[in-house]
Amino acid sequence: MKFMINRVMVAFLLVTLAGAAAFAKSNTGTVSFSSNVKVNGALVKKGYYDVRFDEKTGELTVAKDGKVVAKAAARFEKRFRKAGSNEAQTSPAGMEQRLVAITFSGSNQNIVLNQDGMQAAGN
Repeated sequence: MKFMINRVMVAFLLVTLAGAAAFAKSNTGTVSFSSNVKVNGALVKKGYYDVRFDEKTGELTVAKDGKVVAKAAARFEKRFRKAGSNEAQTSPAGMEQRLVAITFSGSNQNIVLNQDGMQAAGN
């Protein structure tokens, strides 16, 4: 009887873990920059990069070949419809391009970077 209860508990645990993994959102992806961009003041040269957003810390990390190239504070903003592919949105900043937002394929949210000077300051 004890053996049977142990088996049922292990099976339940495996099903629970598999279900949690299936519903977990992935905030990682690969993004291609067609030109050099600035991310939180750091220059990111054109090319393919791995991008990860940590919801808990509100931090976006841009990495190439496992090496972190840039980090920035970011937040989620709702989209009108799901993205068809990974997208990087940039904005001109003088003679350079600045990364404004990233969206991962299938997501209905943009990851919007907090711009310098727009972060809340405490008194």
